[in-house]
Amino acid sequence: MRITAIRKPHLKFASLCAAVILAIAGYLSPDFTGTRTGASASGPAPAHTGGPGEANCTACHAQYEVNSGTGNVQISGLPKNYRPGQQIPITVTVNQSDAVIYGFQMTAIDSTGEKAGAYTLPGDVPPTLQVEIGNVGITERQYIEHTVNGVTPTQFGTKSWSFTWTAPPRRVGKIGFYAAGNAADSDGGTAGDRIYTTSGATLAGSAISSFDGDDKSEIAVFRPSQGTWYSANSADNNVQILQWGTAGDIPAPGDYDGDGTTDRGLYRPSTGVWYLLRSTSGVSFFQFGLAGDIPVAGDYDGDLITDPAVFRPSDGTWWVLKSTGGYSLTQWGISTDLPVQGDYDGDAKTDIAVFRPSSGLWYILRSSDGLAIYQFGLPGDRPVQGDFDGDGRYDIAIYRPSSGQWWVNGSTAGVSATQFGAGEDKAVPADYDGDGKTDIGVFRPSNGTWWIQRSSDLSLFATQFGIATDLPIPAGYIAPQ
Repeated sequence: MRITAIRKPHLKFASLCAAVILAIAGYLSPDFTGTRTGASASGPAPAHTGGPGEANCTACHAQYEVNSGTGNVQISGLPKNYRPGQQIPITVTVNQSDAVIYGFQMTAIDSTGEKAGAYTLPGDVPPTLQVEIGNVGITERQYIEHTVNGVTPTQFGTKSWSFTWTAPPRRVGKIGFYAAGNAADSDGGTAGDRIYTTSGATLAGSAISSFDGDDKSEIAVFRPSQGTWYSANSADNNVQILQWGTAGDIPAPGDYDGDGTTDRGLYRPSTGVWYLLRSTSGVSFFQFGLAGDIPVAGDYDGDLITDPAVFRPSDGTWWVLKSTGGYSLTQWGISTDLPVQGDYDGDAKTDIAVFRPSSGLWYILRSSDGLAIYQFGLPGDRPVQGDFDGDGRYDIAIYRPSSGQWWVNGSTAGVSATQFGAGEDKAVPADYDGDGKTDIGVFRPSNGTWWIQRSSDLSLFATQFGIATDLPIPAGYIAPQ
């Protein structure tokens, strides 16, 4: 019986790289030093998920190359975007039809490699999961993994472990999840076992023009002459074409139903009516605004659903229609200010903010701690706020058409300048490569060309998509250009 077999003293208990084996062999990964939070009879030593800077468990189970078998390891339950402090049920599953017992290890880290969030274990008696602390270099990470009591499958060919992951109390940008799984033959040795690795991620709402739901912002335009939306899917390169709107409408894209996919929203300034085509709940339209108002949609109540909102230059007021109920009215700004809404404090709520072109001053009303004022920019600059350093907080940034320069004051990375663009270009900052960082980009109306500098590898991407009169959708998140 398999249950009897796992009680034998020789059994490796599906250890990915058990501590006892490492002790006997005198082996330590060259980039790992760590200690257990408590003794365990079974389970991998920390830092063997195959994540950045880590080994995987073929270090001990070395007969086969990683991911060379017929099985796999999967992480399920990750949302496209997370809220600070959100409790998220996660399941890790190892599959292989001929395995006898199974094990795994997983870690969650931010873009700097630091541990992100915390784990809550189920109340199993005896416990089937444990949490350990380890280090990769000088960076501390947290690991969740099986115990000796958590290796036996409940059905042939597969084993799952479920637990709760709690997101950090503030947005930290993109969070990566890395897992290794062992499908073992239970023969008491390290040979004959298959090691698998996988990864997943959840974002801090950085994909602002993602019509195919793949967590990357897409190149897209609204053609006023036809009232047509064109978007190039980053997932499969297919083009979506949809008629929604009329000449004079202002694109107001956003995730109005909270499913992680960008919805086609329009604001009609002549009537103050919003027209939303939501990906899950269909069409809605309603009056919210007056002639001359500027749409400033954002997630002002922190529920991962975009709220319709307008800035009224005539009296400097902000009107927000909250998805959680009711509306708010805030006086913030003067008639010549440009709206620069964004989550500047990392609490998942859009902050009311303006840029004053005459003085280059930014006035930000942060939802967590109130007023902040910054001097950053000159007359003629265009504000292009976004999360350029990937820390989950919006950065103050400007595009200077006169010189084609971008200036970014990163909340973590500090001030940087980049030459990218020409006088006629329209700024289109967005996360085009899905790394959780806003990329510098421009749309050149004269030839319909997009130029993008990807933050993941600093490579240049250029493509022709649009005509001179098109309105680029990513520009719908920043002040009118």
